[in-house]
Amino acid sequence: MALSAGAVLLSGLALGAHTHAAEKEAYVASCRTSVEGSRVTAYCHNPNPGTDRVRLHVECARWWDIDSDSAPVEVGPTAYAELTQRCWKEVGEAWISHQPVPDRR
Repeated sequence: MALSAGAVLLSGLALGAHTHAAEKEAYVASCRTSVEGSRVTAYCHNPNPGTDRVRLHVECARWWDIDSDSAPVEVGPTAYAELTQRCWKEVGEAWISHQPVPDRR
């Protein structure tokens, strides 16, 4: 009896995860990063019908080098955006965050 209740619970969690992933894919822009020396550039294209607000985050390798976050950029359907940040010396890590923009209708 406990086994079947657990199976039902797990299948419900899997369904919820799948639904969340489908919602996320409706707005997430496709982005790639390029590091050249101390400069990081993110190239984002949004093939989806929703608008994605993207930010480039850069963590510098040296403890004294200031990490940076770009201003948010809204990438609408079929739009393209390029974001750039830099460190004084080496780049440690770089990543892009995504946030859905509510429909303005």
